[in-house]
Amino acid sequence: MIEQDTVKLLRECDAGAKMGAQSIDDVLPYVHAEGLKSTLTECKTNHTRLSAEIQEELNRFDDLGKDPSPIAEKMSWLKTTVKLKMEESDRTVADLMTDGCNMGVKSLNRYLNQYGAASEKAKDIAKKLIHMEDTLQNGLRAYL
Repeated sequence: MIEQDTVKLLRECDAGAKMGAQSIDDVLPYVHAEGLKSTLTECKTNHTRLSAEIQEELNRFDDLGKDPSPIAEKMSWLKTTVKLKMEESDRTVADLMTDGCNMGVKSLNRYLNQYGAASEKAKDIAKKLIHMEDTLQNGLRAYL
């Protein structure tokens, strides 16, 4: 049970970290403020580093990880594109990213509860990703 929950939690973290990095890539071309660009770029770097750590853990279980759902990716891209076409502003970018952070934190906390038998290492990774999302969300408030 521990190994199954560990792999499942790590897979969800993998998908979440990838989705976060992709979402940042989607909005960066629309960012005007250097501070916001810097905040998002730093967060993307942190997501990428954590993805490597997650993959290292998954490799221990001979698991390839999990990509974000293609439907979720497409829906996110569509929402981002439509909103930014209507109003291309740093406020819109901050609003979109805040919504993404909220969804990520909510999902990750649900997975932490669902896969309670996961290893402490996997739980720590999930908590690290949650903290990254919270930190980004806080950094975005000045742009809302």
